[in-house]
Amino acid sequence: MNSMNEGRNSTPARLAFHLSCCWMSNVTVEYFSKDFDWEKLREEIENDPSLSYHTAPFDPSSSSSCSSSSTSPLPEKDSEPWKSFHIRHSTGRFFKERRYLLKEFPELILSDTHCKVLEVGCGNGSTALPILRGNENITVYACDCSNEALEMAKDMINANCGVSVKQRFYPFYCDFSETGLPKWLSCYSCCGTHKQKRQSCSLDVEENNGPKLSLSEKSNCCIGGLDFVTLIFTLSALPLHKMATAVTECFSVLKPGGLLLFRDYGLYDMTMLRFEPVQRVGFREYVRSDGTRSYFFCLDTVRNLFMGAGFTELELEYCCVRSVNRRKGKNMQRVWVHGKFQKPILS
Repeated sequence: MNSMNEGRNSTPARLAFHLSCCWMSNVTVEYFSKDFDWEKLREEIENDPSLSYHTAPFDPSSSSSCSSSSTSPLPEKDSEPWKSFHIRHSTGRFFKERRYLLKEFPELILSDTHCKVLEVGCGNGSTALPILRGNENITVYACDCSNEALEMAKDMINANCGVSVKQRFYPFYCDFSETGLPKWLSCYSCCGTHKQKRQSCSLDVEENNGPKLSLSEKSNCCIGGLDFVTLIFTLSALPLHKMATAVTECFSVLKPGGLLLFRDYGLYDMTMLRFEPVQRVGFREYVRSDGTRSYFFCLDTVRNLFMGAGFTELELEYCCVRSVNRRKGKNMQRVWVHGKFQKPILS
């Protein structure tokens, strides 16, 4: 690992801000971009013998790896555990509204012209809701691999927003890791030869009794490309070998000059350190007991993925946030990767 490159911020430290968290009554979180130094954390982790398996090369034949365990077989489709996850959490209480994203990505609310956003892996709508409420000029297209999640997202928007907001929200089913993104999102003047595969991506999730017309088929036109694509804790849920294709898909649906907004788990986040050796399925890749995956990014990996797809890097840094569980008296050091990438403007 090139620690000098991975620990270096590509932009000055952003404005710190405070949020009181409402999802746990016994936890208070102060959100700052630099509560602690990532390089010092890296040094602590890499010098701790009890955590050495996190930094060791991955051996799939090892008896301690999940991939060699007969008791925990990996699912055939990466999306299946997430579908089960959303069924178990169908009340929608697991994720709360991510209001902080509007301060992380102020471009979403500063635009005074109509713009279109694609949220990849929308879950229950916790990201779409603050975006829709924060800018009346934004239309949000949101996809997920779980119909249950899409229903929760629609319910959240309907319960918290007026008619004008509901009319700017378009959820649709898409198993992103299997099919990629539907072609009607792409920036083509005519999509006559780019019909959406109805069996894999459907705009209407209310009825499943028969094939539904996609948005492009209803209007005989694509939507003309996206101004923003958000990848918020979505890419880490995919196997590493699928990430490059996923990022390329996002690049393909953006307009020239469009932005991809990225936030995901960072290397040595406290949740990474909680995984046991048997839960490793790759280098910095883990699988939870419910079968869902999690990858923990260093800056170089993110940089290589996005620049390899054709993006220009605008911002890329670790967000190091310290939260305090007052009931247990524990400090929890969270590490996320924040990134902004632009599709080059055609000359």
